[in-house]
Amino acid sequence: MNRTKLFLQVNGLLHGGDYNPEQWLDRPDILEKDMELMKKAHINSVTMGVFSWAVHEPTEGNINLDWLETIMNRLYENGIYTVLATPTGARPAWLDEKYPSAMRCNELGVRNHHGFRHNHCMQSLEFRERVGIIDEALAKRFAGHPALLMWHISNELGGYCYCDTCKKKFQEWLADRYDHDIEKLNKAWWTTFWSHKYNSFDQIEPPYANGETCVLGLNLDWKRFSTWSATDFMKYEIKVLRDSGATEPTTTNFMEMFYDYDYHYMKDFIDVISWDNYPEMHNNWQTDADQLLERSFNHALFRSMKPSQPFMMMESAPGLVNWRPYNKYRRPGVHRLISMQAIATGSDTVQYFQIRKSRGCSEQWHGAVIDHIGTDDTRVFKEVAALGADLAAISEVQGSVASNQVAILFDWDNRWAIDDAWALSNETKNFDKTCMSIYNEFMSLGVEPDIISSDMDWSSYKIICAPMLYVLHDGIGSKIADFVEHGGEFMSTYFTGYVDKTLLANLGGFPGDGLEKVFGLRSEEIDTLYPDDKNHITVFDKTGKPSFSVEVSDYQELLRDVTAEVLASYDEDYLKGTPAITKNSYGRGHAYYVACRTSQSDIEFIYREMLEASNIAYTKLPTGVEKHSRYTEEFRYDFYLNCDTKPVTIPNVNGVDILTNTSIEDTLTLDGYGIAVIKNHL
Repeated sequence: MNRTKLFLQVNGLLHGGDYNPEQWLDRPDILEKDMELMKKAHINSVTMGVFSWAVHEPTEGNINLDWLETIMNRLYENGIYTVLATPTGARPAWLDEKYPSAMRCNELGVRNHHGFRHNHCMQSLEFRERVGIIDEALAKRFAGHPALLMWHISNELGGYCYCDTCKKKFQEWLADRYDHDIEKLNKAWWTTFWSHKYNSFDQIEPPYANGETCVLGLNLDWKRFSTWSATDFMKYEIKVLRDSGATEPTTTNFMEMFYDYDYHYMKDFIDVISWDNYPEMHNNWQTDADQLLERSFNHALFRSMKPSQPFMMMESAPGLVNWRPYNKYRRPGVHRLISMQAIATGSDTVQYFQIRKSRGCSEQWHGAVIDHIGTDDTRVFKEVAALGADLAAISEVQGSVASNQVAILFDWDNRWAIDDAWALSNETKNFDKTCMSIYNEFMSLGVEPDIISSDMDWSSYKIICAPMLYVLHDGIGSKIADFVEHGGEFMSTYFTGYVDKTLLANLGGFPGDGLEKVFGLRSEEIDTLYPDDKNHITVFDKTGKPSFSVEVSDYQELLRDVTAEVLASYDEDYLKGTPAITKNSYGRGHAYYVACRTSQSDIEFIYREMLEASNIAYTKLPTGVEKHSRYTEEFRYDFYLNCDTKPVTIPNVNGVDILTNTSIEDTLTLDGYGIAVIKNHL
């Protein structure tokens, strides 16, 4: 497996974050002190210019980048590289005053006022003209600069615009999507319902809050269009940079399982995947270990988007954030644990928001490496510096990647469609949590899954789980059939294969698109349970005798035409005695179907069976322990993270812990929040 370095200029992992020297241009003493403190913290990179437009261009056409070049040069002299942002995440007041089309319209079609950030219309031609001018100036000034690592496109792209320009673009996008045939759209959206048929694409409006919201195909296509619009804007910025001579890689910072846009679509148009990681630690509804498992799932999601190269943790918070209902400082050792988890899962960077705390405005109390006190002896600074030393100690993992054989399907439009469906219960659909619960079960067995889309390449996987695969894209039924027929192990659940990509119900029973043959069954009904309703299923052993009972909650399907092997059946209610979990042999593989919602730990036997059939080794890990692996052509690096405060002992671990440069023979002991990075030859 080839080692892939994201940044050829740097030996080792990136450690740094957002730096906003434009806030301190009148304090050269502070800027000079920052250089000294960053070196003490082992910081080797900064992200600059994210919100600098008003300093770059204080009035229209008055562009001055001298200040930025001076600071960039000074950082480089001190061994600190720059990720340079296009400043389009927030606009100067002069721009909105002169070009009001740059401001978005809300879901009622009302134009927003100047302010906040991420408030721009991505289709405004006036805005794009101004963006092109400032981006071109930046590229011509800094492309090829020895300190420049990459271009950071805008910041945390998000939101929807309902202005007339976006409405027209939406109509054009729909016309292209439906081959300029309005009857094709009407059929796909089933607009004879409530007499909502359209005579032309010009009649179609976005789903305004006081307009059409009951045509589910419209709602879904609006989200798909909004993803296209944001991507189109991102591509525009990249084109300006490239046309102006910039050859450095590009990224934009994604935001965990962000709801607004389909990141699987956006990923193909940038060079490097990065995301902003802000776990909500020490809360009163889940353990720290469970919160970190959610982070692990997110890391896996972004790692899997470009699996042949590392990703970047573009932002994280040293200490605390300031925008949650309760902003709690992280306890000693947790910053190290969060940061090393990112490296363990495939990041080659640990970066923060922010390097120095702002003196005023809304982010003045957000965590930073350098606090308002401005010294190197704060608890947070010392933890950041210690982490920098750790990253230097394990620098050899730079460029290594994961090599996983298990994957979980997570499609954005499936997620949107489930939430928008007038079905089940709005309180308990929980598609995200269902995906995470399966991920967590594999992780408890020491097996790390990737998180992929239906449309991605499946050839490297032996096991795929597709919980609640409600929407079937074109050809996905055949793709699943081929995967199983050629020896794959596939698992799906209730609410699978109900609709096609336009949300029309599949006729002839569920799951549709030929999957009834793969699973050896059809689903006739899906029943929603109240929180107080309970059912149980009995799981059978290998001889077909009852083995143990499992509780059912939220959803249960009535299956029919079952030719698959029955692994469990319902105990109560009108479903009593009917199949609840099945396994169908199809070609050289097997297709499992779980027709009801249960605790994943209660049906762990399914995952063990699939792993054993796939010859994938697994070991039950102690509660709270995560294991992640990264590979080069010569070595495997196993990261063990104890996400609990109590010490743990893990058997059958051998190799060299490169964090401490000690040999581990058979038993690894980790203190609370302890970490080990075990190196072995392949």
